[in-house]
Amino acid sequence: MCLGIPGEVLDVREIDGVAMGTVDFGGVRKDVCLAYAPGVTVGEYVIVHVGFAISVVDRAEAERTLAVLRAMGDAVAAELGEPLPTPEGEPA
Repeated sequence: MCLGIPGEVLDVREIDGVAMGTVDFGGVRKDVCLAYAPGVTVGEYVIVHVGFAISVVDRAEAERTLAVLRAMGDAVAAELGEPLPTPEGEPA
């Protein structure tokens, strides 16, 4: 099973000839390879799988997907009887 997570591109840079960027996943920021999403710009959303942006997605779709993932996390937390950490800037 593969899971691609949407995130917002915060910066784009080149490292050793490879397009890289910082992507924000609802408060968690990670360095991501952007080589498979040529032309992506700051502010756009990408789907990331194992550290690689594999496609560009519109903001509305990214927000819907993130909401579903948060709901899944809430369901898991309820099953475990403990809350999962919330992204920075969001109420617990």
